[in-house]
Amino acid sequence: MTDRYRTFADLAANEKLGIDYRIRIVDRGAPFVILAPHGGWIEPGTSEIAQAIAGTDLSFYAFEAMRDGPHGDFHITSHHFDEPEAIDLVGKCKTAVAVHGRQNKGGEAVWMGVRAATLRDAISDSLRRAGFEAEPNKRLSGRDRANICNRTLSGEGVQLELLRSLRRRLASETYLMLAFCQAVRNAIQLSPNT
Repeated sequence: MTDRYRTFADLAANEKLGIDYRIRIVDRGAPFVILAPHGGWIEPGTSEIAQAIAGTDLSFYAFEAMRDGPHGDFHITSHHFDEPEAIDLVGKCKTAVAVHGRQNKGGEAVWMGVRAATLRDAISDSLRRAGFEAEPNKRLSGRDRANICNRTLSGEGVQLELLRSLRRRLASETYLMLAFCQAVRNAIQLSPNT
């Protein structure tokens, strides 16, 4: 599906903050930010997963559609995602981890997009040890320098693409959500950027 808006300015000129979409930010001055640039109704469950990974010590950002509709209505592709508060927060952090959703196609694995290869590998290993599948994302690589997760001080980030079915399970099974988020956090905590 084609995105209705190419930039945030286009979206903001036609949609109402607090009615059609909202932005949630918690800047904890941490070297890591966990973000969900396609939260709310765009890619359901991604905001909640990102917020759970961030916990009480990592910075958090979510852009959320507040009304249901076609995926492209509020989706701004990651390398065009230029919401000013996101750029500001991500730009103050050494590394970012972006949580995205994908359709139930292409196997069960969490697809790992990357410019931060060392962190990607650490998260992949940690997820596998926790019982989740993870593999490099060949379709949505996340390598574009303009990708919101790569607009960090290091110019690197990791992009996680989660199946819709996995996002639903994480939302309904507390122990699974805790295991997933702790696996990601374990890799982040061992990163040299913390």
